[in-house]
Amino acid sequence: MSAKIANTSVNIEYLKTIGYLNNGDNGRGFSNPSDLAVVSDGRIFVLNRCDPERAKAIRVGVCNIDEDYLYEFGDGFGDGDTQFGLPVSIALDNSGRLHITDEYFHRVTVFNSDGEFLDKWGAYGNHAGQFNGPSGIVFDSEDNVYIVDQNNHRVQKLTSDGRYILEWGEFGRENGQFNMPWGVDVDVEDNVYVADWRNDRIQKFASDGKFIAAFGSFSEDEVKFSRPSGVAVDGGGYIYVADWGNEAVQVLNPDGRFICKMRGQATLSKWAEDFFDSNLDEKVERDRSNLMPTEALDLTIDPYRVSSLTESYFWGPRSVTIDANHKLYVTESNRHRFQVYQIN
Repeated sequence: MSAKIANTSVNIEYLKTIGYLNNGDNGRGFSNPSDLAVVSDGRIFVLNRCDPERAKAIRVGVCNIDEDYLYEFGDGFGDGDTQFGLPVSIALDNSGRLHITDEYFHRVTVFNSDGEFLDKWGAYGNHAGQFNGPSGIVFDSEDNVYIVDQNNHRVQKLTSDGRYILEWGEFGRENGQFNMPWGVDVDVEDNVYVADWRNDRIQKFASDGKFIAAFGSFSEDEVKFSRPSGVAVDGGGYIYVADWGNEAVQVLNPDGRFICKMRGQATLSKWAEDFFDSNLDEKVERDRSNLMPTEALDLTIDPYRVSSLTESYFWGPRSVTIDANHKLYVTESNRHRFQVYQIN
């Protein structure tokens, strides 16, 4: 299926969906994915946060756009070098190393692209270089790293090996203040965009933390977010927001003006098709079900309920990622998958 959302400035075309629930501790599939990163050769690293009852499934699963499941790494819940507590976000530095934030252990763990452990740094606290629930992470053009320190209501800028440079932010709702911020990205000029989760807005800063603009519920324009969890900025400055509470992705122009809202267009992944081909009784039940009931739904009701009943829609969109080939990836925690779009 190919569908387009178009206006005079940006064109977004649905490509495919990858993923389904992994019912075991390892192997093909995802478990409540929270973020992903794409390396230059096309490998897609999907961070599985999972739930406490299935803690062994907390790991990174690696696949490609052709849906080949390549390998995985991470040894479930724990404090070991290759283990995680509550992993949140994953980002690549300029050398291709993977950095994963962990809000449970208040640290960053570093791997190479083969999944080999390299380093870990960070500790609990509110002093320089310490964290209280690190979440979003991104690197700028000079290989500095910005980490959203959610429960300290701030952003910290550090070197790629974790040495403190500067910070900004405090609790509040004024410009430059935060209330449990979550996702983060940088644009081509190294401006920093922060998903200010409980303030229902995106804030934009210079690389030194100077406030530039805010988009969302406290601004005067038509953009309204409900608990935005992720943000990505393309090469033209267009802003893509994982609007978690609205079960949507909202797209803004470089000035922060609303362009469109995407609800999702998912089709079955190859992995799901393989499952139904091998489990015909499940396929029969699926075919009997109404998985696209939007015409019968009151679309003004809770977006969570609408998305839970409509399989093609985003349900729990946690992060948005744009790769070097201008593909947009939307990670869905509740359906254990991600949707892929082409930005033209």
